[in-house]
Amino acid sequence: MTTARDSADGIVYRLARPEDAGAIEALDSSFTTSTVFEVSDPGSGDGAGFGFLLREVPVDPPVHKVFPPEEHDEQVFGGGKDSDADARTFVALDGDLLCGFAAVGYAPWNRRLTIEDIEVSPGHRGRGIGRALMECAERFARERGAEHLWLEVSSVNAPAVHAYRRMGFTFCGLDTALYGGTPAAGEQALYMSRPCR
Repeated sequence: MTTARDSADGIVYRLARPEDAGAIEALDSSFTTSTVFEVSDPGSGDGAGFGFLLREVPVDPPVHKVFPPEEHDEQVFGGGKDSDADARTFVALDGDLLCGFAAVGYAPWNRRLTIEDIEVSPGHRGRGIGRALMECAERFARERGAEHLWLEVSSVNAPAVHAYRRMGFTFCGLDTALYGGTPAAGEQALYMSRPCR
């Protein structure tokens, strides 16, 4: 995808440019949820079971999560001559306002496109922007020869989990220790994937 694509509601999707870096870093990715996903080992204690049980549980008060700012690598912007051929960042623009982005990377050895980060500003959620950014990522995945898309999401980010499931992603893995030693300690990393269509 080298040119901009307009949507019916006026959102423009294009490859990120170096000048988008500040807006990407400043994008509000916070969320509030009244449910989280809880991970348990159904066989714990008796030694008979292997695997994990994942269930959605209500939380009161609701969880409000604010992510720390991240620095995004400018070399993946635009896919130009200095960029990594296997990485891209796509942005969604509402007029001059950057309202979402998706940073992705392709791994040839297992033909996987990893969604490194996908964010939509709170005021633009529920309008299909995340789905459209995922479609940009999937077009790039097909160009690279990917067989599936893969992502990681925190167990407390129930809104994102539901959005990914609506986009056809299914659970494929779990890491109970990924966030240890970080401000997200105690959360679990849920892995989700879907085939390229």
